[in-house]
Amino acid sequence: MTPEAGWIEGKHERDALVFNAGGAWSMRELARLVREVRAALPSRAALGGRTRARIDLNRLSFLDSSGAWLVADTKRRLEAMGVATEVVVGRPADRALYDRVEKSLARIGVLKSPARPHPLLAALGNVGKTVIDGGKKGGELLSFFGLSLVLIVRAMSMPWRIHFKAVFKHLETTGLNALPIVGLLNFLIGVVVAFIGAVQLKKFGAEIYTVDLVGVAVLRELGVLITAILIAGRSGSAFTAQIGTMKVNQEIDAMQTIGLNPIEVLVLPRILAMMIALPLLTFYADMMGIAGGAVMCMLALDISLTSFVRTLHEAVELKTFLVGFLKAPFCAYIIALVGCFEGLQVSGSAESVGTRTTMSVVEAVFLVIVFDAFVAITLSILEV
Repeated sequence: MTPEAGWIEGKHERDALVFNAGGAWSMRELARLVREVRAALPSRAALGGRTRARIDLNRLSFLDSSGAWLVADTKRRLEAMGVATEVVVGRPADRALYDRVEKSLARIGVLKSPARPHPLLAALGNVGKTVIDGGKKGGELLSFFGLSLVLIVRAMSMPWRIHFKAVFKHLETTGLNALPIVGLLNFLIGVVVAFIGAVQLKKFGAEIYTVDLVGVAVLRELGVLITAILIAGRSGSAFTAQIGTMKVNQEIDAMQTIGLNPIEVLVLPRILAMMIALPLLTFYADMMGIAGGAVMCMLALDISLTSFVRTLHEAVELKTFLVGFLKAPFCAYIIALVGCFEGLQVSGSAESVGTRTTMSVVEAVFLVIVFDAFVAITLSILEV
């Protein structure tokens, strides 16, 4: 026999509120009963000065712990409005169950919504949390840097431990396959730098110095910086996605099970390939940037190619090229390190792969720019 559906009705007596409940107060009926109980409870304005209430459960056909919780919660709500509430339970078993639930709620206490902090305090709290999280991430990345450095030194002393096949594979994907986009982008950068320089320097009759501007800007800063940012978005993110997908598929756990070191197998070849590829790409980018500047100078300033090359030779010293070129291996190390680190931080879901890939690009670009700025300021102080 199916028990009668639970119900509740409330009425106002002269000096008290009376709530009669009946039927089955069970988990199956809980969602509906909660709505009906909330609707039956009066507002403070509707109390009419009544300070007492009675919840009569004599007509219940069934009561479980969820129904007892609802009764106890209703009593608490009434008492919070200043109404002394009595619960009348007919059957001894229901009384014992209700008493246990009420005592449990008394130990837990009233669950209140957390107070909303002041917006300024919330903003400061978010800043503090961001700083703390950034410090933790920096410490983990520094530890990973130390581990990778130890492995590189060990690999140099024991070359047979290096997976050269993987190194050449990553050298192809990070270097050779990136030539078209790196060349096109740096060619356009050279065009833009030459155009801006021509427009501004023409006001002073110093158009010839556009060649100096293109040479110094591209060789010293823009060639390596633009290439590093591009490779961070192209190859650094690929490192994170590849290693992260392997972690999701538990391939890294399988490597550890058979005795392989994931850092040595996955991270070291990528770092070595990146440190070889990026300096070569930087040299290629420098040449394409200079070529873009030369084309713009010929078109906008009527400077012949011979005159451009001669002026460039006089304006640019070897150290100008070396400053930009020697930054490339360090930028490559940063990009590969961050990409592999974030890949190993994937938590095991496809969403985590996407999140970590985005983080790796942002962090790598940020660290590359910070490194470039640090070098530029240091060299400026040293007057190099």
